Amino acid sequence: MPRRSMLSATEKQSLLALPDSRDALIRHYTFSDSELSIIRQRRGSANRLGFAVLLCYMRYPGITLGVDEAPFPPLLELVADQLKSGVESWDEYGRREQTRREHLVELQTVFGFQTFSALSHYRTAVHSLDDLAWQTDKGIVLATALVDGLRRKRVLLPTTGVIERICAEAITRANRRIYATLSEPLADGQRQRLDDLLKRRDNGKTTWLAWLRQSPAKPNSRHMLEHIERLKAWQSLDLPRGIDRLIHQNRLLKIAREGGQMTPADLAKFEPRRRYATLVTLAIEGMATVTDEIIDLHDRILGKLFNAAKNKHQQQFQASG
Repeated sequence: MPRRSMLSATEKQSLLALPDSRDALIRHYTFSDSELSIIRQRRGSANRLGFAVLLCYMRYPGITLGVDEAPFPPLLELVADQLKSGVESWDEYGRREQTRREHLVELQTVFGFQTFSALSHYRTAVHSLDDLAWQTDKGIVLATALVDGLRRKRVLLPTTGVIERICAEAITRANRRIYATLSEPLADGQRQRLDDLLKRRDNGKTTWLAWLRQSPAKPNSRHMLEHIERLKAWQSLDLPRGIDRLIHQNRLLKIAREGGQMTPADLAKFEPRRRYATLVTLAIEGMATVTDEIIDLHDRILGKLFNAAKNKHQQQFQASG
């Protein structure tokens, strides 16, 4: 089964996109005196222009310009203006495949660019995302951080498919850490009470988890009492104090949302660490939700009583008048 893509087509393009504003072009592609000195060592205006353009692409976005690809026109104009040569020189340079290959090797040697290697860079790239993956599992956020890090190290970017695999592996590593962090502090009794949430209640129609996640239908005393019972049931799980602060709030809420979309039967199929971690997040989110709903019920009931008393007073006033 193919892996689900973490990045949309638009997001993939944005990772490798060139600057589209004049200011950004100047910021990324203005050469220093030392760079101009190296560029001017090439013989002929076509070689100097081609060498400089290849340097720009390797510097940002961090790729090599393909043999059959034409450079971005505003970039070509900016480079030609700095070298005081015409943009038409590129047509002559583009026909020299051997010269282009030699220039790519020379650029890596002189400016320290490295070709991305699965052996040298892949594992390091995955580990570089550990802290960020602990906070979020959004593919574009991780991919952007990865690309920025590779650029700073002057490592040429791999394909977007490799970038996606690196991000996916970083998320998987972070998920395992999160599951372990949430499940390992649990005592045997707490684990048993969490497993009991997936069992059916006495009437056999719904599971305890489904009942605990039900929202009140109407603002009345019966539903208020039922919701107070739900809050007591959540509290009876007696989770370790402060367990909700062990992981980033974004990740906690994401796991709770995913768990809330699954049936108890699906949750029961999870391996133990993931199952207990998911149930813990559901319990944390459930207690907060029930507490908020009880407060809302209280306000709605008081508002209902106030409106009834106000209407009764108006009726009595009209009758006495």
